[in-house]
Amino acid sequence: MADSLNYTYIVRCADGTFYTGWTTDPARRVEAHNAGRGAKYCRARRPVTLVYLERFDTRQAAMRREWEIKQMSRRQKEELIARHHRSSDS
Repeated sequence: MADSLNYTYIVRCADGTFYTGWTTDPARRVEAHNAGRGAKYCRARRPVTLVYLERFDTRQAAMRREWEIKQMSRRQKEELIARHHRSSDS
C-alpha cells in the first residue's frame, strides 16, 4: 500500500536562511513552524515562508530528497528555488 502524499519543502526564515524538511501536510507544517511548534532551528527565525515544494508518493522518497537538498550549498538551493518558480510560472 502506498503512503499518503509526502512533500519535501524549503522555507525561507526571517533572517534569510533556509530550512528544509518533509511533511504530509505542507500548510499545517508551515503553520506549525510559524507558531513555534516546528523545528527548533526555525523558532528564533520566524516568520518562515514556503519557497519550494516537491511531491512524492512515499515517505522514503521525500526523506531521501530532503537529505539531498540539505547537502546542497546555499547557492544550489537558491538555483533550485529559482528553477521551481520559473517552471511554475509557465
